[in-house]
Amino acid sequence: MPRFQAVLFDFFGTLTRSVQRGAAHRWTAELLGCPSDTLVEVLDRTYYQRASGLLGSAEATLRWVCDQAGVHPSDLAVRAAVASRHRAVRADTRLRDEAVPVLAGLRQRGVRTGLISDCTHELPAFLPQLAIAPLLDVRVFSVQLGRCKPDPALYLAACRRLELAPADCLYVGDGGSQELTGAQRAGMTAARLAAPDLAGHMVFNAERGWAGRVLTSLTEVLELVDPAVEPIACAVP
Repeated sequence: MPRFQAVLFDFFGTLTRSVQRGAAHRWTAELLGCPSDTLVEVLDRTYYQRASGLLGSAEATLRWVCDQAGVHPSDLAVRAAVASRHRAVRADTRLRDEAVPVLAGLRQRGVRTGLISDCTHELPAFLPQLAIAPLLDVRVFSVQLGRCKPDPALYLAACRRLELAPADCLYVGDGGSQELTGAQRAGMTAARLAAPDLAGHMVFNAERGWAGRVLTSLTEVLELVDPAVEPIACAVP
């Protein structure tokens, strides 16, 4: 009998490999007439304001970012930059090889699955195109809920949608945004993914001094949920 009825995952750095801003982001800066390093500084400094969704649409949010950077592009340029940023964030996103097999393995065992992500407007737009999309029972995005981790509202929203108590859920994340402590405070069991590639991962408000369970691979989630499970083999391209 599985120890948990659901496993809820972080997205960036958990279901995906380590994330860094790729070269495509420079084109977004060019469209806005903004020095690339200035745009990156503003994006880093305002991450949680943007991820809260409280600045409005993707276009309104990017217009606000431009104001912070001291540039004033045309509406046409902002629209083009929104599309460019969408492509750039998508290009930075590479699913872990084991993400699909682990999600499928959980569902085969009757365990529900879900996603809780701090994110800006891009992820909700392109997630439906990813191979993990049909394997997720619930999706909670900060930009849509108006809250960021470690606010308990995100975790409890996932539980409500699953019709489960927090104690029935395992949360797995790389530790950004104090997400593990947040999950515990919401009543869940939490485990940190410490895969080797995460040494260079772009992360905000990282969890320091985590004393709970640590996993080195997503495949360990199956054993944690069901100790009798056989290890899964993931094809590596």
